[in-house]
Amino acid sequence: MTIKIITDGAADLPLSFINQYDIKVVPLNVSFGDQSFKTGIDIDNETFYRMMKESAELPKTSCPAPYDFLEAYKEVPEDKAIIVFSLSKALSGTYESAVVGMDMLLEEQPNRKIAVLNTKTGSCGQILLIEEAVKFINCGAGFDEVIANAQSSIDSVNTLILLETLENVVKGGRLSKTKAAIANALNIKIMLEVSKDGLIEVREKVRGDKKVLRRFIEQIGECGKDFEKKVLTMTHSNSEEKALGLLKEIKEKYNFKETILSEIGPLIGTYAGEGGIVISFKS
Repeated sequence: MTIKIITDGAADLPLSFINQYDIKVVPLNVSFGDQSFKTGIDIDNETFYRMMKESAELPKTSCPAPYDFLEAYKEVPEDKAIIVFSLSKALSGTYESAVVGMDMLLEEQPNRKIAVLNTKTGSCGQILLIEEAVKFINCGAGFDEVIANAQSSIDSVNTLILLETLENVVKGGRLSKTKAAIANALNIKIMLEVSKDGLIEVREKVRGDKKVLRRFIEQIGECGKDFEKKVLTMTHSNSEEKALGLLKEIKEKYNFKETILSEIGPLIGTYAGEGGIVISFKS
């Protein structure tokens, strides 16, 4: 490709996708106590979920440093343009680091063509935008055209989140133990969404496992239409069997043109907890 796509470790891209389209992923950082790891390099998903289950405290995460992005940019040949798809600016400092890294690159190589996009989403939302951009590039679209299309798509992406457990929300101090105990006793499940500003907000509270899955699927139809022309992406927190079952039901109800399934990595997994499901699709 004449354009190099770079993203961060929050994108949760399938390895096959990364290899097929030569996507560069700048890792984020996760730490358990005094042990620090770069996601996708020093720690794999299986190890992360095992350590998180064994830990009494929630792991800590941090965004890449600007220098990490600069090094990734400099690996790209100077005659190749760069487009960065960053985790939502409202959720992390990753976007700012990517921008500072870009400014550092342009000081050294002022003629470089590079853009950093705030996706206003994460995980499978980033996958959706990157997948569309790759197809656009392969059809011969130029740098400015790809950016314009991506910016338009960002505003039409829906990202819905279903939590299986409130354990990580409690550990992270975002919900009291008392409220979590009440929710668990009443079997209340929380559905979240990523707002148009890129923030995670509560969308709906539903009582009962079967009802919450039904509502989760129904919300797709409430948010979009013409699915036979669109792609749905789904990521899961160490719960592939559950994700495959849910994806099957979604495909039976909505005739999506294509679906992509991947596993949630350490960054999003820290907050979603095991059993979490995230889906993204355009309106």
